[in-house]
Order: sequence, then structure tokens, then C-alpha cells
Amino acid sequence: MSDKQQNSESTENTHEPAPILYQIAIFTGVLFVSSLISPLFPKSFPVPTPVIGLVLMYVLLATHIIKLYQVEKLADFLIGIIAFLFVPSGIQMANSLSVFTNDGAWNGVMLIITIILATIIMLIVTAYSTAVLMAISRKVFHKSTEVH
Repeated sequence: MSDKQQNSESTENTHEPAPILYQIAIFTGVLFVSSLISPLFPKSFPVPTPVIGLVLMYVLLATHIIKLYQVEKLADFLIGIIAFLFVPSGIQMANSLSVFTNDGAWNGVMLIITIILATIIMLIVTAYSTAVLMAISRKVFHKSTEVH
């Protein structure tokens, strides 16, 4: 590990977490910008605001515009309650679908199979995407340290 990496890591670790209101303001700002970007996508390819927010937050963290210590405390809290946050949206989706009414048994089974398959596919795609991005990151970072 180079001296530059060690210095940046030790500097990152020595920062105290940002005040919680500051962290909330950052998350709110990212979601606000995401809500402005979301309608720009075509109706045939709608992208939810939270997904845009995740991508935007990743870009801001990866480019060091936002430092990890500035959002880490609130992010850890939100990750801790993520299952609780998905319950209302799941209930709303189930209520808005007429799957569980007229001939609902067969439609319900098809819905459950679809959800299971979609979850498995999503996990596989996420795992391979992460592996590819990590490999690219290693190659780019390794080349930049060799040049110096």
C-alpha cells in the first residue's frame, strides 16, 4: 500500500461523524435532485427516484464530493431498518394488485414464482456486476500506482 493511500485512509478514519442534521440534509438533497431527474426518463423506461438517488449517492461518494464520514452514521441506521422500510411498499403493492381476487390462487402462485425468480436473477446480476466493477477498479488503480 502506498503512503498516499495510507494517509488518505488514516485521514478518513480520524474524522468524527458529521452532525446528524447535516447527514439528513445531504440525503434530502440527493433525493430532491433525484426527484428532478426521474421525470426526464421516458414513460417506456421509468426509473424510480430512490434508484436514481442510490446511483447519484454512489457517484458522489466515488468521486469524493461527499466523504463517507459525512453520511455514514445515517446510512448505517437506514440499512439497519431497511426491512421495516420495505413493508409499507409491499403492502401497498399487494393491495393495488387484483391478483388475490377472482381466481387469485393461480395468479398468487405465479406472482410468488415471479418474485422468487426476479430476486435470484437480481442477486446474480448484482454479484457479477460488482465483481466486474471491482476487477476494473483494481486494474485502473493498479495502473495509476505504477505510473507514479
